[in-house]
Amino acid sequence: MGIVNVTPDSFSDAHLSDAVEHGRRLLDDGADLIDVGGESTRPGATRVPEHEELARVLPVVEALAGEVVVSVDTTRATVAEAAVAAGARMVNDVSGGLADEAMLPLVASLGVPYVAMHWRAHSAEMQSRAVYDDVVAEVCEELTERRDAALAVGVQRLVLDPGLGFAKTGDHNWTLLQHLDVLTALGHPVLVGASRKAFLGGLLDGRPPAGRDAATAAVTVLAAQAGAWAVRVHDVAGSADAVRVVARAGAR
Repeated sequence: MGIVNVTPDSFSDAHLSDAVEHGRRLLDDGADLIDVGGESTRPGATRVPEHEELARVLPVVEALAGEVVVSVDTTRATVAEAAVAAGARMVNDVSGGLADEAMLPLVASLGVPYVAMHWRAHSAEMQSRAVYDDVVAEVCEELTERRDAALAVGVQRLVLDPGLGFAKTGDHNWTLLQHLDVLTALGHPVLVGASRKAFLGGLLDGRPPAGRDAATAAVTVLAAQAGAWAVRVHDVAGSADAVRVVARAGAR
C-alpha cells in the first residue's frame, strides 16, 4: 500500500498536483493499492476542516481511481462516502470507527473493504493515552471490540491494523512487531504501517524520516514473515523487493 499524503504539514506530497504524479510513481514501483489521505495523523497534529479534507482528497482519488485500487485514509464518514463515489474502493480509518459513529454503518452500506486501526484518541492528544499493562493483549482486545462492532452492522471485508505509533511508545511498537502472529491469529487480514515512523528514527540515532526507508523495508520483511496482508509505506520499491525476497525464500 503506497502512501499519498495530500497534507502540507506531512513529510510527503504537500501539493495536489504533485500527489497524483507521486501516486503514479508508487504504482510503477510496485504498489498494489494507493492510500490517499488529506489529514495528517502524526503525533501532535491538529484536525483540518471537513471541506479542506474533501478538497485535498477528491481530486487525487478521481485522478488515480482509473489506474489503481485506491483507498481513502479518513476518519470522517462524509469524506469516505464522497471518496468512494469518486472511485475509491477501500476505506482506511485510523480510528476504527470511534471518531465518527456514522462510519461503520456507512461502510457496511457501501460494501467496500474497511481497515480498522487500533486507536485511542486524535493525534493532538493520543500520546497521553500510551499507557498499557500488556500492550499486545490490550491492542488485541480493543481491536476485537472494533471488529465486533464492524461485523455487527454488516461490514463484510475487514482488515485490522495494530496502529504502530498511535498512542504507542517506541517500546510498545517494537513489542507489537515481535508479536504480529498474535494479531494475525484474530482471523482477519493485518495491515502494518511502520513507514518512516519516529520509533525507527529513535533506533537510528535520530535519523530524519527520509532516511528511514531501509529500516522500513526491514519491518516489511518481519510483516511478510508473520503473514501480514499488506504494509503501508512511502518507499514502495524497497518494500516490494523485500516481499519478493521473503516469498522466494519460502516464508509463508
